[in-house]
Amino acid sequence: MRERLRAGVAIYNAGHYHAAHDAWEAHWLELERESDDERLFHGLIQFTAAVHHARNRNWEGCVGLASSALDYLEGLPADYREVDLAGVRRALSALASDPEIIERRPPPRIVLDGERPTLADLSPEERAIAAPILADELGYDEEIVEGACEYALVDLEAGEEGSRFLALVADFLAEDDHRGIVYDRLRGHVERREAKERDVEGLF
Repeated sequence: MRERLRAGVAIYNAGHYHAAHDAWEAHWLELERESDDERLFHGLIQFTAAVHHARNRNWEGCVGLASSALDYLEGLPADYREVDLAGVRRALSALASDPEIIERRPPPRIVLDGERPTLADLSPEERAIAAPILADELGYDEEIVEGACEYALVDLEAGEEGSRFLALVADFLAEDDHRGIVYDRLRGHVERREAKERDVEGLF
């Protein structure tokens, strides 16, 4: 849960408001209905959706989702699971009363563990959650990026901290201006690794 929470927060903080929920949804659906954790994830999912609607000038959809998110987060501690819910609730209240505020100021970032995590701050395990989501959001081949993440984690488990996959997955997340170049390199390494594995399998 912790890794998914951080991955989604980092995706949101990077400005990919619609994609953030993809890091949380599968875990949210497995949680006991109306438990505190289920309400946290449900509220955050609706918060990011409210911001997404506001940025697309769907004022009615934004107000409805912001109000619903406030209901889900009501009663949870101000710092539940180290998420600054007090700040999230303030942002939701502002959106519910004046959704056009989004045109006057940027959406607030989500604070987790007392800081605003970015994609560059994620651990390898968290990157393996975030990178395929970002790939899908931005139109890259999600399967290639998923494969790269799997190889990165395999290499990490084997103690290969200098793995090209670890470095390239991190760069794919962090390098906004050069993401296409990084993706091309990532794809080439994935294809070569797959070919090598097929060659080894062919020996047996």
